[in-house]
Order: sequence, then structure tokens, then C-alpha cells
Amino acid sequence: MDFSLTEDQNAIRDLARSILEDRATDERVKQLAADPEWYDLDLWRDLARASLLGVALPEEHGGGGFGLLELCLVCEEAGRRIAPLPLLPTLVLGALPIAEFGSPAQKRAFLPDVVSGELFLTAALTEIGGTDPSRPRTTARRSGSGWVLDGEKACVPAADRAARIVVPAQADDGAVAVFLVDPKATGVGLSRETTTNGEPQFGLALRGVQVGDDDVLGDPRAGAGIARWIETRGLVAICALQLGIADGALRRTAAYVSERKQFDRAIGTFQAVQMRAADAFIDVEAIRSTLYQAVWAVAEERDAARAVEVAKWWACRAGHRVAHAAQHLHGGIGADLEYPIHRFFLWAKQNEYALGGASPHLARLGAMLVQGE
Repeated sequence: MDFSLTEDQNAIRDLARSILEDRATDERVKQLAADPEWYDLDLWRDLARASLLGVALPEEHGGGGFGLLELCLVCEEAGRRIAPLPLLPTLVLGALPIAEFGSPAQKRAFLPDVVSGELFLTAALTEIGGTDPSRPRTTARRSGSGWVLDGEKACVPAADRAARIVVPAQADDGAVAVFLVDPKATGVGLSRETTTNGEPQFGLALRGVQVGDDDVLGDPRAGAGIARWIETRGLVAICALQLGIADGALRRTAAYVSERKQFDRAIGTFQAVQMRAADAFIDVEAIRSTLYQAVWAVAEERDAARAVEVAKWWACRAGHRVAHAAQHLHGGIGADLEYPIHRFFLWAKQNEYALGGASPHLARLGAMLVQGE
């Protein structure tokens, strides 16, 4: 395993960093946090013009033809600036599975417009009381030449603006199938949910929603594997976002404690501050190393399940600790809801629980170890 980046990967990271540092300023992010629309669509189009939205999508559909690591580099830079962008729902949960499992018609219909920044996608992987998207309670029954979907999903990001929602459902023969559902279809209901960082997420109600065979993603008998494939990449991307958030928060904190003075000395010279910052630095590097281990395992098509669970656990627990340390080391100003470091705290908490918090992922890891996987 080689942790060094190639010339192309460095160029992608540096380009994303340059655009995001220029456009996702503290003032701009603060302004968008108060806007119900929340997402920075101008920045989204800037990333599209820089060919960064399609970095992991096939070249024949306008993409860059790179892989998951390159997409994670973009996610990491977005996390470092806490830029409000639909990277996870559109690029990871929506576009990647269509590129991998979609029919030629599905790829032509959606991928070019994702690359250009004109179309949004998302996925409904979470159900109340259910943490495994490959075992959904949502049902799909055959009806004539199509299907009828019934069920409820939770925490669906960007569902109100998505052209399609990727929905796993259990078919009447017991198999799991994955569908591309139009959120404007008859029988689809969306209810906005309150999230920690303000991101627009929705409850999705499906009441007799009719979809055709051309709305099935991949083999309708292999949907459990497709759902796990999507979840794996979603978890890795969340870890990349969390790495950027933690690293960005720590860098800001390091600058603050180097300038803030007490007793005519920078507080960064105090031993207690240094030890707290050093622990946070170790946590950031733990998130980084476990993330890259997971990305490598996925990219090499190895059994990545254990590495992904380890990475998500570290992103949850270490991300939590870094966010708290950054806020604590800022002292009283760290508790100011309008101060930028508080938004890093909120984003870290949001990502901590996205697609499951530390406890369920630790339980899954434990089950793998017991079973010798």
C-alpha cells in the first residue's frame, strides 16, 4: 500500500483546494447557513466548470475517468472549508452506482448532467430502526410490467432537488432490488427534517409508487449487493469529509492558540494546551490513515468491509474528540454560535452519525471478528 499521491491526484486536490478556499469563505458559509436552500449552487457550478464533479465518472459521459480516491480528495477539501455542497448525495450515493450498475440508457440520462452540475441525485439508505440498507423494510411488489413501492426512509439528503432517489426495497420474492425513484412521482411524500448542521434532509414516504422495469438499477435479484456497494462508498466519502473537517478545525485552532495571549504569552505555549492539541493531531492522523487504508482496499477490489468499519469508527470517535478540543481551546469564543469554529463542531457531529454512529459500526466490526471475516 502506497500512501503517496500521484501527480494527477495532487493536481486534483490542489485545484479543489484553490477553488474552495477562494469561494467558501467564512462569511459566505455563514450566509448560506441562514438560507433555507443551504447549498452553494454557484460554487457547485464552479466545481463543474473545473471538471471536478465528474472526476470519478466515466470519460464517455464527460467525466474524468478517475476513481474513489480522487473523489475523496475533493470531499476532504470541501470538509476543510465546511462548504455546503451535495457531494455525498449526488456524486457518491447517486452517480457512482449509476455509473457502475446502470443501463446504457440510465447512464446517458443522468451522468452527463451530473458532470455539468445541472442535475442532482441522492439515495435513501436509512430507515427508522434499520441500519443495514441491504435489508430494507421498504417493499416492492410486481404489478403488471412494473413495480409498486411502499415504505418509509429517513435522512435523505437533497431529496427535494434530486432528479432521482436511489431506493433499495425488498421484492415480493424475498430478494432486494434497487430503484431509481422520481421524487415528483405520484405517491412520493417528502418531509423536511431538522439536522445538526442545517443540511436539507428529508423523510421519504412511498405510498403505492409505481416504477417501471427501466427504473431498476442493475439486476433486480442482486440489489442487496448493490446496496452494500453504495453504503461502502458512502461511508468512505463521509470519512473523507470528516478528515477535512477535523483537519480544518485543528489548523484554525493552532493559529488561534499561537496568537491568543494570556499573561503576556501565547496560550499555545502552555503545556495543557499543547497536550490537548497534540492529542487532536494524533486523532486527525488516525482518521487519515484509516481512511486511506479503506480507500485502498475498495479501489483494489479487496474485501474492504473491515477496513471501512475501522475508518468509520475513527471518523466518529476521533472526529468527535477533535471538534470538542478545537471548541474548548478557543475558550469562550468557541461557544459563540456565529463564530466559524462552532460550525466545524456541528458538521463533525452531523458526519459522526451519518450512515450510523460509532456504536453500530463497532458492533458490526466485532461481528466480523467473531465470524473470522
